[in-house]
Amino acid sequence: MTDFPHLLEPITLGGTTLRNRVVMGSMHTGLEDRAKDLPALAAYFAERARGGVGLIVTGGYAPNVRGWLTPFGSMMTRSRQADRHRAVTDAVHAEGGAIALQVLHAGRYGYTPLNVSASAVRSPITPFKPSALSTRAVDRTVDDFVRAATLARRAGYDGVEIMGSEGYLINQFLTARTNHRTDAWGGTAEKRMRFPVEVVRRTREALGDDFLVMYRLSLLDLVEGGQTWDEVVALAKALEEAGASVLNTGIGWHEARVPTILTQVPRGAWARTTGRLRPEVGIPVCASNRVNTPDLAEQILAEGQADLVSMARPLLADPEFVAKAAAGRADEINTCIACNQACLDHVFANKHVSCLVNPRAARETELVLLPVPRPRARRVAVVGAGPAGLATAVSAAERGHEVTLFEAAAEVGGQFRLAMRVPGKEEFAETLRYFSRRLEVLGVDVRLSTRATVDDLTGFDDVVVSTGVLPRVPELDGIDHPKVVSYAAVLDGSVVPGRQVAVMGAGGIGVDVSHFLTHDLDEDLDAWMAHWGVGDPALHPGGLTEKKPRTPAREVHLLQRKSSAIGRNLGKTSGWAHRAVLKDSGVRMVTGVTYERVDDAGLHVRVGGGDGDPGEALVLDVDHVVVCAGQESERSLYDALVAAGVRAHLVGGADVAAELDAKRAILQGTEVAARL
Repeated sequence: MTDFPHLLEPITLGGTTLRNRVVMGSMHTGLEDRAKDLPALAAYFAERARGGVGLIVTGGYAPNVRGWLTPFGSMMTRSRQADRHRAVTDAVHAEGGAIALQVLHAGRYGYTPLNVSASAVRSPITPFKPSALSTRAVDRTVDDFVRAATLARRAGYDGVEIMGSEGYLINQFLTARTNHRTDAWGGTAEKRMRFPVEVVRRTREALGDDFLVMYRLSLLDLVEGGQTWDEVVALAKALEEAGASVLNTGIGWHEARVPTILTQVPRGAWARTTGRLRPEVGIPVCASNRVNTPDLAEQILAEGQADLVSMARPLLADPEFVAKAAAGRADEINTCIACNQACLDHVFANKHVSCLVNPRAARETELVLLPVPRPRARRVAVVGAGPAGLATAVSAAERGHEVTLFEAAAEVGGQFRLAMRVPGKEEFAETLRYFSRRLEVLGVDVRLSTRATVDDLTGFDDVVVSTGVLPRVPELDGIDHPKVVSYAAVLDGSVVPGRQVAVMGAGGIGVDVSHFLTHDLDEDLDAWMAHWGVGDPALHPGGLTEKKPRTPAREVHLLQRKSSAIGRNLGKTSGWAHRAVLKDSGVRMVTGVTYERVDDAGLHVRVGGGDGDPGEALVLDVDHVVVCAGQESERSLYDALVAAGVRAHLVGGADVAAELDAKRAILQGTEVAARL
């Protein structure tokens, strides 16, 4: 018996039997781009296969040079390349898994001057205008896809995924938005879909019936001029007839102004769209996007919305996801919180991918937590149970060290406990649930409501200080006025601000606080869709319609000393969505602010000015002023330990407080534990 009978049921696709319905969806890691990184890529995939994943899909590989995502990026064009990939496929097969190579032509999304598309229409997210493919070049590109698939088979892959969504080349052929052609490859919906159908048909003809051919289908383009629902269904049926083994779900182009996988997107938001397609075809359909627990995946399958479930980032967060679910240990899964900070933000910054909650992801050969023999186990004290301290304690205990965790508060979590109260960041609670459970399983001695002293710590072999940060209190006339409150007091519920609020400081915390202040109730899925302008694709091409106005809970002024745009330093793939929520919630964002004083009349500021111009004087008649003016490291204990000759290590905000950075904190804690 199992809690997940549908999820763990085998299925046969294109001659390959998968041991369960879990697909590790494609995510480019950066390890694909250089031959020297293939051993690391093999280790990365092998760990997921060992963890029980049914089918792994690689990051995207271009079928030719003009399909590059980045200069000299990943390709599958030559026999020598294919032969090198044997290290990857053999590693996965040795662990009982199956693996497919994703063939991806970037089209106008390519960051190279060589890029091409259906028509010469520039992308808003890349600097290079594409050349339009000639009629003959389109046909040759189809053959290049087939050649890549043939080489994938030579490399030992069980199949391919043909990338037809997210706004890449095939998607560019499918919509009038980017396909202005009048030849055999454009002009009508039927001609626009010819390109993907030919890719699938020729691939199937070249490789026979025993090769898995997955096609990633864009169900909702979420851009103006996107496909209608009838066109999507017609394409799905044509792909089935052409020989596709399974249809995977794609949602939204990269240029879409609707978030599709961020933490603020409700779990399983797009499953019902997959369920709408499933009865239209006779081949299996795979759900994807914002499915991060085995319970939700099981529900999607049990309700008949899909035949498989694709999870990319959840397998970054926990490579043992499937094995834990199968063994009745789902409560020990390290859940993806959809923050994007170490995965997609890294992709779009041309860095190697990892994971905020699992910094070993894609670093399996570098960040190794080697077990220590019992005689060499050390007595380790960790002081502070924020993200850095939790990561240190768990990683050290996993290696076999004897760990004691001291926390002055009554609960673990530190700044994460505040962050999880922000609407759209509720997932952060999952990380604290995971760490709390691991501490219990590993037998860590957890001492809550205990403020450790130097005397308490002198008997340990190592002391890791993770005492976090204190909010910075700016020098300002009236800073002790009753109207002035800290962001921590607002987020933890100690203070309930009035209807008019000024937020001093527009960094990440200021943005989060403003979001918190303008939202009273959690949105259900329908309300979320309406506020982002996602409509019925049968009525609105691409599923895009007008946004429904938000009704903010409070009037908020978000103030920043700098004259630069607010939110410019937020995550590359998430910052725009946070700024959009603030705008839609009526937050007044003001830059170039000089704070003068707080009194009964409110917050006195000057805006603009410089070079002798004093700027405009304003008095914001607000009920409360929330201070988000940065943080300062709390490292007094560390300094005292060093002075006492205790072997101490400093991690997290206690080390660097300039910007709260959970990604760095968890990585740093894990690295320290690996060195003990």
